[in-house]
Amino acid sequence: MKVLGISALYHDSAAALCVDGEIAAAAQEERFTRVKHDPSFPVNAIRYCLEYGNTQAIHLDAVVYYDNPLITLDRLVTNIRDLKYDNQIILETSFDTMFNKKLNVRSFAYDTLGCLGKDDKFLVTKHHIAHAASAFYPSPFDRAAIVTTDGVGEWATTTIGYGDGNEIKLLKEIRYPHSLGLLYSAFTYFCGFKVNSGDYKFMGLAPYGEPKYVNVIKEKIIDIKKDGSYQLNMDYFDFHRNTVMTNDNFDRLFNGPPRKLESEIKKREMDIAASAQSVLEEVLMLLVANAKKITGEKNLVMAGGVALNCVANGKILKSGLFDNIWIQPASGDAGGALGCALFASHAYFKYPREVKERDNQKCSYLGPSFSNGEIGDFLDSVKARYEYHESKSALYKKTAEYLAGAKIVGYFNGRMEFGPRALGARSILADPRNPQTQSRLNLKIKFRESFRPFAPSVLVEKAEDCFDLSCESPYMLLVANIKKDRREPFVLADYITGETIDMLPIVNQVRSDIPAVTHVDYSARIQTVNKQDSPDYYNLISAFEDRTGCPVLVNTSFNVRGEPIVCTPKDAWLCFMRTDMDVLVMENYLLLKEKQPVFKELTDWRRQYELD
Repeated sequence: MKVLGISALYHDSAAALCVDGEIAAAAQEERFTRVKHDPSFPVNAIRYCLEYGNTQAIHLDAVVYYDNPLITLDRLVTNIRDLKYDNQIILETSFDTMFNKKLNVRSFAYDTLGCLGKDDKFLVTKHHIAHAASAFYPSPFDRAAIVTTDGVGEWATTTIGYGDGNEIKLLKEIRYPHSLGLLYSAFTYFCGFKVNSGDYKFMGLAPYGEPKYVNVIKEKIIDIKKDGSYQLNMDYFDFHRNTVMTNDNFDRLFNGPPRKLESEIKKREMDIAASAQSVLEEVLMLLVANAKKITGEKNLVMAGGVALNCVANGKILKSGLFDNIWIQPASGDAGGALGCALFASHAYFKYPREVKERDNQKCSYLGPSFSNGEIGDFLDSVKARYEYHESKSALYKKTAEYLAGAKIVGYFNGRMEFGPRALGARSILADPRNPQTQSRLNLKIKFRESFRPFAPSVLVEKAEDCFDLSCESPYMLLVANIKKDRREPFVLADYITGETIDMLPIVNQVRSDIPAVTHVDYSARIQTVNKQDSPDYYNLISAFEDRTGCPVLVNTSFNVRGEPIVCTPKDAWLCFMRTDMDVLVMENYLLLKEKQPVFKELTDWRRQYELD
């Protein structure tokens, strides 16, 4: 049985192929078009999935879309009706996308594929069913409570349900415009970051601030009930009528207009971030507690864009409410392609579900890979100078030597990750012991704000030696603290005086013996690396530990700000040559920047990418 899942026409379009209930391939369209968060119909991702699955469209049992356009139309029409004479902007901005695209998604699929499978079967799921399916079916649980939270899908913004074998049932729902995802996005927007791409920055900014606005938010903006249900006060928002998230009432509540993009970040934004994060965590804790109460399950799975908030996830784990939790690595809209394909396979076609001890996500290594032959042909075409290592063991020892010598390494190996996190297939790596690593990576290689933290990749058996983490975290979706015996004295308040704050000295201050991955609150967004799931990456970290005694590497995504994570050897080589990266490793090839020929481009490459 072969089912193709598609998410498209919102943001983060993607395709996924399931064969006999197993995930065969999945990829986001942005990785092929090089347009961040590309919402277009995923022609390239579909082509990749079919090629990887060695199949053709005519052999598909069904094509499935992750959202019901007719229910979404109902929300749009109801919203326009309720706005009465204040609906012109939302009508103008939504008409073309709704009527010329979303309602014609079946035609898009047919035109792309040439047919809709052997039985001409085109299915749609509800948006939050797709999220729920993406969380439950790949999880290592036969039964689990399910919580999904995002901006909006059709009408739903938050759901609670359960999964049991092949069955998924949603029991409770919160509806638009009341949305935890849109609330967080509103604060993200107000603090001068882009919605749908700046939420990670906003989360990373929170530890710099004090949660001094929590009471204001709870008194004026969101009414939170004991069961985790909530209602927004729409007097403070404009997202339901406009292209901006907040209005003048919101400005007055927080003592001024929104921060302008790329302007200086001040203490107000830090305190708002800390406060919004605190409120988000409070609501999520109440929601998962209610999910526990009404389902009685011991396991929890989560998806939806809010499930990418790894700080909140870490606190849910630490609460002990559930014995185990599992979070879909591609929790946003891209993961909907995977969810709808799995739902069709197991719930519609009733294909038996196989539960595996670890999970069925395959470490999210679901994208394209490239052979040494393909990589070598490309490198020769650009006259690159390289070393080829027959032995990967020798290659990793040499790479570890460069890392220990403060070199920044671009690492390109195996199948590309599905989801927003680089997990050791398309990663930039560095030595976490070097206190200059964080600022250098941010300013000279990623070309982004200096305050943004980096994640540690740690050998799974050494994780508890470094972090307060009692379980695996293979998808970099849990935050935990650095062990106390590894910390250095640091008082954030000593650096924050007045409204304007120089953040670089804070970033460069040593807070532990692995300072490059230690945030200002001693936290870290952890990836545990298991030899079974990621043998090559595990062996590289092991080689670094053999040389230095440190079982941790800094891991950040292989891209610059505004650019999608690299997909092909060409993408990786361009990123390497355009930045201050020192070393590039692609499968068995190793390149040193200092040995490369002069690299010139006729145009400024930074103009290709819109800043996130």
